[in-house]
Formats: sequence, structure tokens, C-alpha cells
Amino acid sequence: MITPRTDHLIDLALEEDAGLGDVTSRAVFSADHHSRAVIEVKQPELVACGLEVAARVFARVDPLLRTRLLVRDGSRLKSGTAVLRIEGPTASLLTAERTALNFMQRLSGIATLARAFADAVKGTGVRIVDTRKTTPGYRALEKYAVRCGGCFNHRSSLGEHVLIKDNHIAAAGSLAEAVKLCRIAAPHAAKVEVEATTLAEVREACRAGAGVILLDNMSPAQVRAAVEVIAGRAIVEVSGGVRFATVRSFALPGVDVISIGALTHSAPAADLSLTIQPARAGR
Repeated sequence: MITPRTDHLIDLALEEDAGLGDVTSRAVFSADHHSRAVIEVKQPELVACGLEVAARVFARVDPLLRTRLLVRDGSRLKSGTAVLRIEGPTASLLTAERTALNFMQRLSGIATLARAFADAVKGTGVRIVDTRKTTPGYRALEKYAVRCGGCFNHRSSLGEHVLIKDNHIAAAGSLAEAVKLCRIAAPHAAKVEVEATTLAEVREACRAGAGVILLDNMSPAQVRAAVEVIAGRAIVEVSGGVRFATVRSFALPGVDVISIGALTHSAPAADLSLTIQPARAGR
């Protein structure tokens, strides 16, 4: 996941945190003071993500910092597991510490939550997908973290396929009119997905020929009824109001996808910490 955008995000984060330098580390440690450090898991279970990004942070701060990845992104780990080792100039290591951890804690938190959701619907054949409710600028990284956790990605941008939502319908005058206009203007290969909040809208979406019907904020009983109406004529997505405690009840026969905004907008940061072990005062 190291792309020019990733490097740009890293540079922005380092400018924010260390743009004026690290006055404490530079005051305490000379340029030739070197240390070793390790980043470890501090919570009972965690899905690792963002190791290469963290390693890149250390390299951007100082090319003399050497890193070794001890596990792979997507690994399910227990408390105490070491995930990354770093060695090099102490002041540089400490300058990079918080930014590297911020990336890893955010991405591992998302991957860990995604793994929990994926496990919750295991065996049902239903895919859990994310949404566009991501941290601005971090979408590619956060969607990568979702995949590391065993879930899948919904569209990554507005240009990937048509998704007609309630405001489109209100402005167009009707669901059928919105679908018609999209079929005229959208690329021929673009899927047309329609959001429906009632069974009447589900029927209208079917008549309009929607390829995907999003059942928004429906109860499991309403979803079951909507699936019967759709009867295999469209991909069925469930979204809105689905929590971890209830996700299994929505993974019904006939449901293909459940989209969960919480995967990215509400994932708690993973508990990781960096422990430094002074190696030598000079070379």
C-alpha cells in the first residue's frame, strides 16, 4: 500500500508532528546515539495492518533507521506479539514513533473490527462491505485495512457505479425517473444500484430494472419480505441500522451484501506500543 498518495499522507503527518523538529529527542541524544526498539501488540487479539506504512514513516524520517517486519498484514495476533523491529539513530527513532504508531493503530483497528464482522456472518455466504464513510484522504488505506480483516470494499469513489439514493430520487421526481436518466447518461458498463426504504420502492426498483437494490434501514422481517419481492432479479444489499450485535440476523437467505459504515468511521484504535531498548551510546 505504498503509493505516492501514501507518501504524501506520511509527509503531511510528519510535517504536522515534527515540522519544527523534535526538540526533546535532539536535546537528549547525540547524532551518534543508536537504539533498538520493537512495536508490540497490547490488546488480547488484533489483526495487524499498516506495517509497511509504519516502516515507511521511519525511512522518511531517517534513511539510517532500519526496520524489520515480523508479521504480515492480515495476521491475527495475541497480546505481546512483536510486529516490527527498528534500529538506528535514537533521536530519529523517537521522532518517527508517534506518526508510525498512529498509522498502525488506525489501520489495525479497522482490520480488527472487520475481522469480527466477517466472523459474525461466516457460513452464510453474505459479504460484509465498507462504505465511503472514511477519513478524508485515507480512503485507499482504510479500505485496504478492511480487506486485511476479511471483509470487502464497496465503491471507492462516486465514479465507480451508479447509486441512486433518497436525495437523487427526491430531486428527480421519482425513482423510475432517476433510473431512466442514469441509464441514458451513465457508462454502459456501470451498475445501477437503487436505494429503497419501503416495499413499494423495492417493487418500483424492480420494475425499473435496477441491477442492485439497497434495502435501507429495514428490519430483518422487512428484509425478508423485500427479498421475496426481488426474487433473484437483482443483487440485494442491506444497509443502515446494522450493528455488530445484530448483523447475523440480517445475513438472511437472498441477501448478498451488508454494508457497514462503522468499519471505517467507528473502528477503535488498536492498542500497540513502541518500546525502546538503548543499544549503545556511540559507534
